[in-house]
Amino acid sequence: MNLIKTLIIILSCSVSVFAQDDSPYRTKFKVDAPIIAVGVGLNYLGFTMVRDKEHLTEAEVNSLSTNDVNGIDRFAAGNYSERADKLSYYPFYASFVAPIAMLLNKNEGRKAGQIMALYLETMSITGAMFTLTAGNVERSRPLVYNTSLPMEQRIDNDAQRSFYAGHVAATASATFFAAKVFSDFNPDSRAKPYVWAAAAIVPAVVGYYRLEGGKHFLTDNLLGYALGASVGVLVPHLHKKATNSSLSISPVMAPGYKGTQLSYTFK
Repeated sequence: MNLIKTLIIILSCSVSVFAQDDSPYRTKFKVDAPIIAVGVGLNYLGFTMVRDKEHLTEAEVNSLSTNDVNGIDRFAAGNYSERADKLSYYPFYASFVAPIAMLLNKNEGRKAGQIMALYLETMSITGAMFTLTAGNVERSRPLVYNTSLPMEQRIDNDAQRSFYAGHVAATASATFFAAKVFSDFNPDSRAKPYVWAAAAIVPAVVGYYRLEGGKHFLTDNLLGYALGASVGVLVPHLHKKATNSSLSISPVMAPGYKGTQLSYTFK
């Protein structure tokens, strides 16, 4: 309910911003609002499916073998660290602040409503993709293979949603969204390489701690990273205003050569 209220407030603040011309993006309330609304609805459906997943039985847990884990992920089977799990939340939560902190920059601050609407759209899509997948795919977390852990922890239904890494996906969406928007609003900024480097490093750090904590396998993290980063970049990119261009054909005269020249010029 709080998320829906936030959606309404952000979109209401964004209506007047959509009509301005000093932004690299073009957004339309009648297009983007339904996308966000559907994304929020799918998130709710996905969370319901995740919540209702079946627990493993003791027999099922005891039948698990690290030999059944694919080769690239096998090294992580049995990983468990409460400290690493807790540490993963610091960059995870910090990443959500990045697009908001970016609004302190004058260029982005003038289009705060539009950027926040795009940010909400990005995160709603990322969340829907993750929750629907986690709710439908059965894959035990690496910690389930750790025989030193209490059985109740290994059979819990939360331990059955390793695929794929939602924390990594959400972090990558937020950081890559921030980097993409910063680059589009500040195309000549010397800070761009550092912004993109930070965008790439933060979700990687989250993935490392989730791996060490026994929450996800390597492939879970890699897929979450790729999907999250893709959505974070594509949502603002697909809203970019078309670049003006012109096509011209002109004669070419050169020693020993006569012909025509076809040129495509971006303005």
